[in-house]
This record gives sequence, C-alpha cells and structure tokens, in this order.
Amino acid sequence: MSALERLAKWRSFFAGWQLGTRPKGEPECDAVRDHREATLILRAEANAVGVLLIEKGIVTPAEYSAALEREADLLCMALEARFPGVRATDAGLQLDGRAVETMRGWRP
Repeated sequence: MSALERLAKWRSFFAGWQLGTRPKGEPECDAVRDHREATLILRAEANAVGVLLIEKGIVTPAEYSAALEREADLLCMALEARFPGVRATDAGLQLDGRAVETMRGWRP
C-alpha cells in the first residue's frame, strides 16, 4: 500500500524533531522511528474504520464522537492509575506530590 508507505516516511522527521538528527541503527532513534510509524499507521487505520462505519450508516457521527470521548476518558483514567500523582486536565498535566515518586529515576 503505497499511501501507508508514504505516510510512514514521516517517522524519521518526527524522530529527528524529538531526538535530533541521528543515524539509522542508533537504538534510541530506531525505537522512536518504529513507534512513530506505528502511531501514524494506527491513526490512519482508526480514522478509516470510523469513516466506514459512519458512511455505511452503522453509527452516526454523534455516536462515534460520544464513543471516542468515552474511550479517551477511560484511557486518561488508566494512565492516571499507572502514573500516580499525574492527571490530565483541559489546561495541561497536573502533578501532585505523588508524582515525585512516580518519576523517581527518570532520565533528566
């Protein structure tokens, strides 16, 4: 599928944006490139499924939006449970005292 291969070309651009220019074969950058590729393709796949469901009349745009919002809220709650002391708000991430322990040992 040439469209997906073309979309995946963005992986190196995003890896460079995140880590700076690095050669292929550098483990950290290769991992970021792989992750960016998976994320880009997953987003295209999810969008395609949503469009098909709406176009075929299986769900309405409002039902799809409500389900998407519900899933986003559930994922936020799961992330908050995984990372105690960190909470997403409309203004950004909110950290409380527990976040210090959650982030202990992270790279500077």
